[in-house]
Amino acid sequence: MSDGTPADQFFDAAIGLLRRVKDQESRTITAAATLLADTVQAGGRLFAFGAGHSSLAAQDVVYRAGGLALMNLLAVPGVVGVDVVPATLGSALERVDGLAAAVLDTSPIRAGDALVIISLSGRNALPVEMALNARARGVRVIGVTSVAYTAETTSRHTSGTFLKDHCDIVLDTKIAVGDAELTLDTVPAPFAPASTVVTTALLQAVMATTAATLADRGIEPPLLRSGNVDGGHEWNAHVLEQYRDRIFYQR
Repeated sequence: MSDGTPADQFFDAAIGLLRRVKDQESRTITAAATLLADTVQAGGRLFAFGAGHSSLAAQDVVYRAGGLALMNLLAVPGVVGVDVVPATLGSALERVDGLAAAVLDTSPIRAGDALVIISLSGRNALPVEMALNARARGVRVIGVTSVAYTAETTSRHTSGTFLKDHCDIVLDTKIAVGDAELTLDTVPAPFAPASTVVTTALLQAVMATTAATLADRGIEPPLLRSGNVDGGHEWNAHVLEQYRDRIFYQR
């Protein structure tokens, strides 16, 4: 490990990962943004899903100041964050076959929409089946995952496949298997996960590129403003009303 405090080392590791993503994922970022812009232009709706801590990146692009108003959270009860007790129940639900189909059957998602699925490992049944079932319904799927897991772990889905195998576009977060950036002789396990930092930044890069792509096409991107600046609430009320048929988090 390099010199410096653990804080210095973590920042260096996170910055290094961000640079790798910036340099190596620029084409897929553009492709993902183009897919989202195409969906918006065609009248489709946008959804994001993640289980456990992967849901943090999904939530970060929903109802967000400076973000696209059309991004909706596809929520699965019990797996969005760590809001269940015991917390291990959320991890167990990710491995339940058939849950994704039940969620999609009762959700507003439909053919022509786009779904961003975030799963660090991409190996559990829920994200794999979510992608499989969504594409079968005519939904375009963007997967956000660490491709390294496909080489160093086994799938937990009956098909033996991973999330990345069922997506129209895959964004690779470059996170190492285990999601821990630091080690110390005095600490018995690797520590300091960076997946949330990297995944959130990667998705915000996609959102920024989507907004710019729409503007380049002569379409005003449906963006929200902060409610803590003068005029923010009035701006947002107008956007939410204009796109009320494609926004589900206010119903």
